[in-house]
Amino acid sequence: MTPSRDLSRLLEIMAALRNPDGGCPWDIEQDFSTIKNYTIEEAYEVADAIEREDYDDLREELGDLLLQPVYHAQMARERGLFEIGDVIYAVTEKLIRRHPHVFGEEAARNAGGAKAKWEEVKADERARKAAKKGQAKASLLDDVPYALPALMRAEKLTKRAAKVGFDWPSWRETADKVQEEFAEVEAAVTENQPQAAVTEEIGDLLFATVNLARQLGVDPEAALRDANLKFSRRFQYVEARAAKDGVAMEDAGLERLDGYWNEIRAADKSGGDV
Repeated sequence: MTPSRDLSRLLEIMAALRNPDGGCPWDIEQDFSTIKNYTIEEAYEVADAIEREDYDDLREELGDLLLQPVYHAQMARERGLFEIGDVIYAVTEKLIRRHPHVFGEEAARNAGGAKAKWEEVKADERARKAAKKGQAKASLLDDVPYALPALMRAEKLTKRAAKVGFDWPSWRETADKVQEEFAEVEAAVTENQPQAAVTEEIGDLLFATVNLARQLGVDPEAALRDANLKFSRRFQYVEARAAKDGVAMEDAGLERLDGYWNEIRAADKSGGDV
């Protein structure tokens, strides 16, 4: 078996790995449930390579991601469900159907027109899926995946609801809602309500914050990712300062650690170095 640029060779390798007669024991024992988390992980690694603008790494990570549908399709083939050709046919059919302004007789004069047509086609798809499930009417929220990261899914849910007018008229009202939800968190804690109640109120606060981010044109997932990076960088500075002063982190005390933190925070604000 030799490497190749052809998809057919990847399919052959995957089939060999899953072959009960001489295949890889680990690959043979996998199923859809055990592989799904790897599929999600590979998508994140692609996104990470893009963020770092490491295009050699991106090429490799795209290969790892490409392996995932091939893996799932091989398992489906073994169970007589579908094959990789069915997967490719389904996505090509969908792209053609969703772009009548490109592949059909209809023409979209601008990107806005193309987006409107895309949404129209997706609404029709939701209706057909609902009918297939025996539902009288499709919900706007039907095809927002449960497996999305929670912040991303919240943003999509609020965006869908806003399309039919279920939204605060401006960011100011949404900000007031965030304050209201925070007050309810405080009440749940100070009144010693059950932990389940505190959890629910925290969830409501996060959801309202995501809605505010959407109204302000901020991607909440990206914003939190950037905040995570900033916290990591500043905390590492705190660790380095403590080490320079010969103080163990656990013995430094909050006042001293907060002082280190304020040093790097002030430097960030001024655009200078510390």
